Amino acid sequence: MEFSELSDVSFPEMRRSVLSAVLALSDEAYQRRVWIGRQYPQEGYYDDFTMNVNILFDDTLVLENPASTLGTILECEEEVEVMAALAAAINDLIDSEGGQKMDAEYIVSPLWRTVVRSAAKAYDVMTR
Repeated sequence: MEFSELSDVSFPEMRRSVLSAVLALSDEAYQRRVWIGRQYPQEGYYDDFTMNVNILFDDTLVLENPASTLGTILECEEEVEVMAALAAAINDLIDSEGGQKMDAEYIVSPLWRTVVRSAAKAYDVMTR
């Protein structure tokens, strides 16, 4: 996955990881193919919902505390706002469905569409 223009944030590689995770969360066809069908684009590749959530909440903190990553990973207040909305959507899903489901169970939840839409909006804002 190539992201042609990375901003002047302090941690551009972390931003690249965030963009990749947000893109994965925004693409239902990708989720069905890779997360559920395990059709990986290359040998040694792995991706799933939990991995992306861990990148966004734990590794980069962009969903745990979006404002704290302003200037280091996120570049503007609008990015902080869309990441906060994505965090809320994921937290609502986990609160409702529990934290131990399989990806196939999460993506059929009525709350999944909100996660996908929030991720698509975040990706759009971050790649303008």
